[in-house]
Amino acid sequence: MTVQKAKSAPRREILEGRYVRLEPLERRHGPDLVALSLMPGEPERYRWLTKPAPESLADMDAWIDKANAGADLYVAVIDRRSGKAVGHQGWLRIRPEHGSIEIGGVYWGLPMARTALATEAFYLFARHAFDDLDYRRFEWKCNDRNEGSKAAATRFGFTFEGVFRQDMIVKGENRDTAWFSMLDSEWPPLRAEYERWLAPENFDAAGRQKTRLARR
Repeated sequence: MTVQKAKSAPRREILEGRYVRLEPLERRHGPDLVALSLMPGEPERYRWLTKPAPESLADMDAWIDKANAGADLYVAVIDRRSGKAVGHQGWLRIRPEHGSIEIGGVYWGLPMARTALATEAFYLFARHAFDDLDYRRFEWKCNDRNEGSKAAATRFGFTFEGVFRQDMIVKGENRDTAWFSMLDSEWPPLRAEYERWLAPENFDAAGRQKTRLARR
């Protein structure tokens, strides 16, 4: 049986959600992102990223320019209530010829922690990959020591596939890479659960969830 390719690579376009908006990453997002990186405790959120926490706007601008010059496609996560950039994430390993794509380079700042913003930012990528662009495979990878990222992958509905030992050297340290995937055949029930969980009636007046996102 002939397997269809994905329609195309993602383009530099806006993806709108109820809580967040994903915009192509530009220098204008830099002031918000560097301000977040200087908050107490925030540099630790860069612990597992391949880049260090920016210490100045010049650092952030340089990274944005480098990111936009590469093969990956990064977006800023905008909190629709405040209008501020509160994180970024990217399309990596973009292979429409194989119908495979990865979400990576994920930095979700403290304002996104334990809120609907992070879940919707992920959901918008998954929905766009599967429903709009017809990808067959959606990937999540992380340092095998990053227990938080592995827990997030499981919560989001990914399947653990294994560990690539001594896969990379990051910040002078060995990185064993944990691989996770989600397939197009698995997406419809996951999409329904995301839409249920993200509905306004699932949150109280303080923005706390009433029910958890169900795992498969």
